[in-house]
Order: sequence, then structure tokens, then C-alpha cells
Amino acid sequence: MRYALLGLGILFLLITPLLGPLPGPGGIFTFAIGLGLVLKNSVWARRRYVRFKRKQPRMGRWADKGLRRASAKRRDAVRRARKHAGD
Repeated sequence: MRYALLGLGILFLLITPLLGPLPGPGGIFTFAIGLGLVLKNSVWARRRYVRFKRKQPRMGRWADKGLRRASAKRRDAVRRARKHAGD
């Protein structure tokens, strides 16, 4: 099942450039779904993603929010708590 989901994610990523020129946000959604499936089912992709986040922390934060990762939610909660404690 894991390989099937990985293959489906790669398929979504490959379809994205074809949907990009069409009117509407179709390419964005197919890219997000494909990236999410690949990151969930590939250890190699997760390692690459962690390296990307270390080099580009701001972009990694946006990607985490887009993928609705639990780690992004925890970091946002901690950030909000620190901000309110400083007020």
C-alpha cells in the first residue's frame, strides 16, 4: 500500500506542470497532494525535506503549514505562548 501511495504522489507531481497553465488553482492543489503523499511514504524525500528546512527555515515553515504538519502546529502554539507571555 505504501508503494501505491508513493506512486500516486509522484503521479500527482508529474501532472502538476500540465495543470499549471490552465485557469484556476488546479496545479497548486495537485502539487500539494503529491508532495504530501511523497513525504508521508518516502524516507528519502523526508530527509531531503529536512535539509531544505534547515537551509530555508522561512520556506520550510510555509511548507509545514501547507502540509498541515503537527510539528508546525506545535511550533505555532509555542510561538504564540511566548508572545503572550512577553506582553
